[in-house]
Amino acid sequence: MKPVSIIFVISVAFIFNFLFLNGCDRADEPAGYEFRSDLINQHLEADVDYRERYRPQYHFTPRIHWMNDPNGLVYFNGEYHLFYQYNPFGSRWGYMSWGHAVSPDMLHWEHRPVAIPYGKEQEEGIFSGSAVVDHENTSGFGDGSIPPLVAVYTSHYTRNDGSTWQAQSLAYSTDGGTTFTKYDGNPVLEFDDPDFRDPNVSWIDEMGRWLMVVALPTQHKVQFYASDNLIDWEFLSDFGPAGATGGIWECPDLFKLPVNGDPDNQKWVLHVDLNPGSVAGGSGSQYFVGEWTGSHFIPESPAEGEGPLWVDYGTDFYAAITWNNIPEEDGRRLWVGWSNNWSYANVIPTDPWRSMQSIPRSLHLENIGGEVRLVQRPVQELQTLRRNHVQLSGLTIPGESRLAMDEHGISGAAYELLLVLDPADAETFGFKVRTGENEETVITYDNENEILKLDRTRSGETGFSEHFPGSYEAPVSLEDGKLRLHLYVDWSSVELFVNDGKTVLTTRIFPDPESTGIVLYSKGGEAVVDQLDFWELASVWEQQ
Repeated sequence: MKPVSIIFVISVAFIFNFLFLNGCDRADEPAGYEFRSDLINQHLEADVDYRERYRPQYHFTPRIHWMNDPNGLVYFNGEYHLFYQYNPFGSRWGYMSWGHAVSPDMLHWEHRPVAIPYGKEQEEGIFSGSAVVDHENTSGFGDGSIPPLVAVYTSHYTRNDGSTWQAQSLAYSTDGGTTFTKYDGNPVLEFDDPDFRDPNVSWIDEMGRWLMVVALPTQHKVQFYASDNLIDWEFLSDFGPAGATGGIWECPDLFKLPVNGDPDNQKWVLHVDLNPGSVAGGSGSQYFVGEWTGSHFIPESPAEGEGPLWVDYGTDFYAAITWNNIPEEDGRRLWVGWSNNWSYANVIPTDPWRSMQSIPRSLHLENIGGEVRLVQRPVQELQTLRRNHVQLSGLTIPGESRLAMDEHGISGAAYELLLVLDPADAETFGFKVRTGENEETVITYDNENEILKLDRTRSGETGFSEHFPGSYEAPVSLEDGKLRLHLYVDWSSVELFVNDGKTVLTTRIFPDPESTGIVLYSKGGEAVVDQLDFWELASVWEQQ
């Protein structure tokens, strides 16, 4: 996946065409961003301490330089592999390659050499895709020692006639993902559209075949292909346009989940990204729930005339894909998403890296008000980071007042907060995080209109893009008269899970490091904190 433009020629023509076709506010690559094969893995030796201003403490970030989509998420030999779109040479989008990291728990990451670097000889951009464990060696890439890991990615290249094109290609690893070899027969799948990208491949037991879902961005469609060997692909069907179509479609994923945990009642989820035109502006994610027949996706939700189903109501969750090959005894469906937005991605004020991935989340389907909906929850592994627990209960917030939490030992820049709130007779109530001198990120519940708002207008540094300041809202109903909030705050992010993950808002913020306050407030009447649990969260980079 990439920004809206499809131009990828590293030259002055590339810059001109990229800006012209994109329609977004992108700056030129800074001087010195040039391809150098000897610097592809410079990130491994970079002098960083993970204490830089705005550096997330428990989210994945590259040591240095630009990152966007998670790619090739796969579990293999006791390790979670995270590949990702990476520029080895600078902190803006360009020279797309697959970066690589591994983790035992999706939290503590070991950075690895670039897995599949930009192909300078062919001027081939290595765009987004997926990775699978070919247990039965259907591809023939294995050497008999361990199953090969096969990466299926989009090649972005220039044809002999000078036109730019996208097609699907393979690279394989026979050493557990340490090194990859490009398949000599690339590309393995082409289509008569220059915008054709982001292949997501998985093994489907019911079919006994590999299934690929891949995007036709400007047509607002995804296509489905099947294969016996990952090399030869048979077209099955397409889906779309449907749902939100205000921007291009990218980064699809298709997976099955039980409804309310019932293994005898399972539905399929088709996840598709949108850029721009999301619910919070710019790039975002939508989904469909339905059936997979073995050749076609038949949607059941959203119903005809119903609005799109949004994965996240915040600004900064995009390009999420799920992990392949999770052990059966685990059984979870897990994903991460890119925590950034193409409206300002290239200019967020971080250095020497740019962008982060969300916290990992488990996915569920639940029947909510008679409709099957996607639910996201923070993975249980995050609980291992908890430190210095503080618990309060029965705390009244008087009307037209503010309660600062620092006197209870509740403040910080990286923490987890669980709240059960009773609106009592308040018209609006909520809390503010990362508060300081003229800074606050405000979370408000409008009791009458059943709307939850997150306002980052005064959250800290915002002037780097006119698209960054703003307030975002989601429809939220009380459950048994209560509002349940689960909040993760890091040095430059807020992730809010509402009512056990039925609604999620993810956003980036860039507050002063000294802005660590937490304030509860109520207007138009009093509200009650039934229960509050607070934990500081330890840094995952302490051993780096």
